[in-house]
Amino acid sequence: MYDPAQLRTFLAVAQTLSFTQAAGRLGLRQSTVSQHVRRLEDAAGRQLFARDTHSVELTEDGEAMLGFARRILQVHEQAAAFFTGTRVRGRLRFGASEDFVLTRLPEILEGFRYDHPEVDLELTVELSGTLHEQLAAGKLDLVLAKRRPEDPRGELVWRDDLVWIGAERLHLDADRPVPLIVYPPPGITRARALEVLEREGRAWRIACTSGSLNGLIAAARAGLGVMAHSRRLIPPGLLRLPERCGLPDLGKVDFVLVHGRRRGTAEGAADALAAAVLAGGERLSRRGG
Repeated sequence: MYDPAQLRTFLAVAQTLSFTQAAGRLGLRQSTVSQHVRRLEDAAGRQLFARDTHSVELTEDGEAMLGFARRILQVHEQAAAFFTGTRVRGRLRFGASEDFVLTRLPEILEGFRYDHPEVDLELTVELSGTLHEQLAAGKLDLVLAKRRPEDPRGELVWRDDLVWIGAERLHLDADRPVPLIVYPPPGITRARALEVLEREGRAWRIACTSGSLNGLIAAARAGLGVMAHSRRLIPPGLLRLPERCGLPDLGKVDFVLVHGRRRGTAEGAADALAAAVLAGGERLSRRGG
């Protein structure tokens, strides 16, 4: 019912919000991109983009098509590999932030290992900032991590609110520095927390530093302080702090997939795992927590 070529074009436009940029990314004429999108909209019977001469935005139906398109293409690629005998293989060095490792990643990796048993997967769990550094140094092939606001790289997996969390019985004294539970540099949530507090002129102190999310969670559950965390990934035993605590808004956080420099057999394996992560991220977004 839905042409894979049209779905790939749709995803490129959805990611760039530009028909011109999508055409450049896909190596197609802009008229071809417009034709693909129009035919997909005809097949769906719905408008997927709201567009004028100045902007392109996904409609509500377009947001829904995002998840379907990713899953359809993933299954299409798996079927093609099965019947053509072109198995994905090779060594794949994958880096992931601990936030995702402790939630959806085990399920995604289990499915990936089942579908691609000939891939030698090497997993690195680190701070998002460290993962980006290792990718740039050529030590990783694919990274799933948070993205700094000024960094345009990566394919968006999902966007979430960054919120303050802590133990249920935690009490914050407005006259005393905010006790922070943070990752060490170059932690992205650490940088955001310090930035918003300093912008508001709010005093703070470091109550706990740990490179392990489990260490941060233990400190937070013990009531040592507050931490900045993705709203949809709040660990059990911790709560989002109410607005009456007076802490400044932390804004949004993007979780993205970033490919390293392409190298041989790792390319196909990285593409296959990226498709699985994108599908998993779509389910997480729809689940709402």
